[in-house]
Parts: sequence; C-alpha cells; structure tokens
Amino acid sequence: MPATSDEFPGAGPALVLLHGGGPGVDAASNWASVRSRLSAEFRCLTPDLLGFGTQIAGSGGLAGPRAWALARARQVLHLLDRHGLERVHLVGNSAAGGAAALALLSVAPARIERAVVMGGAGTGPLPPAVPFYDHPTKVSMRATLGRLVADESVHGDLLDELADLRLRQALRPGAEAAFRSMFADVAGGPPPLDLAKIVHPVLVLHGECDRVSPVEVSERLVDALPRGRLEVVPGAGHWIHVDQPDEFCKLVGEFLSA
Repeated sequence: MPATSDEFPGAGPALVLLHGGGPGVDAASNWASVRSRLSAEFRCLTPDLLGFGTQIAGSGGLAGPRAWALARARQVLHLLDRHGLERVHLVGNSAAGGAAALALLSVAPARIERAVVMGGAGTGPLPPAVPFYDHPTKVSMRATLGRLVADESVHGDLLDELADLRLRQALRPGAEAAFRSMFADVAGGPPPLDLAKIVHPVLVLHGECDRVSPVEVSERLVDALPRGRLEVVPGAGHWIHVDQPDEFCKLVGEFLSA
C-alpha cells in the first residue's frame, strides 16, 4: 500500500515532500522514484495536497494560484501539528508543491529549516491553457506527462502506467473544477509573496531540458531570494527526480544536511 500522510517512515530529520500540480497527481506516484532513497536519510512525510488525490473534497471556494498556495501551506501546518513536528525541511515540486513551500517559508518561517523547490515553484506566468481537461482522454494525459521528462523514450513504460492512474484520478468528481480554479486569473485575493523577506536557505533546482518552465523562471526566483541558490540539472526535464534521480537525491541530501 502507498504511504499516506499519516505514515512517517524513515530516520533522521523530518522532510516534507510536496508533490507537483499536474492533472490527476498524487503524492505516492509523484515521489515513487526517490522516496525510498530519501527515507534512508530523512523521515519523509508525503501528503496529498489540497485539490489532489485524497484531498479533492472540501477544497471548493479557492480561486487563483496564490489562494491555493496559502491554503496548502495551512494544510501542511496542520499536518506538522498533528505529528508534533516543530521544524522540518521542505522539498516542493513545481506549481503546487513549490508554491506551497514558498508560502510556508513566508507565513510560518519558524517551522522550516531549509527548502528545495523545483521547476520555478509556480513563480512563472499562468499557462496559456489548462492542461488535459479540454480533451480528457488517455492520449492527452499521456501527452501531458510526456512533456514532463527530457526524453519520453527512456520512460515509456512509466508514462503509460502513470497515464492510466492519473486519468482515473483526474476524472474523479470535483477534480476538474478544483484544477481549473488553481490556474484561474482572478482579481484581488491574497497579495503576492514578498520573496525578499524569505531568509531561509533555498535550493532552486531546474532541469536543463525543462519543456514546461524555462530556466529563466528559476533564475528570477533565485535573484529575489536573499539566500537562494540555483542548480541547473543536466539531462533533466521538469521531472528532475524522474530523469536524474541519483543527482536529485545527492543535491537534496547535501543541501539539507549542510
């Protein structure tokens, strides 16, 4: 059985892994390529974030990426309280997990030691179109997932398997409405984060071959973070942890243990 947010295996410092924001994603499938390795160094907590996996219900009323990021930050804080964790490390993937990690660093700085964010952490422009849901088929899901890796031919079996899983999850009741609201361009709402006030060490990872978010997004993010550091990972697409799992775990482990 995949580990749920209430299971906390591993040893060492506590590490919360916050998954990405593609249609039909969940924590177990997102981190499958690296979780066992990271659990050799850290006690890994991998929650499904609001709007995905087991957390679709009850996420109505949110609109726009900033509101969703703050709501997910509050969700993680409740999780930390439930586990009695005062301070943790974070790894945040892309526009869901990365944005939630930045929000946590901003609203609850005392609860976080260090953070790693990936693929621009949702700080780039909104996508011109919402992925997948205009044509919700296995073919379009497979194409959506294919853009996340550097070379689809290397991961063909994995992508086929994930396309089946994520298609089922993306078509659950409420999933489409939640997903569309995450990328809504809304007026008002929470103000943008002041990245200059985030004083934690933050490692920003970006795949050299990322076809979802250009590396310039992460370059601008690092420029705005007082203690940000950029690592561009050769041979990796948007899914750095899938394309280059050894290098990903090495960079994360060294940074969080510094």
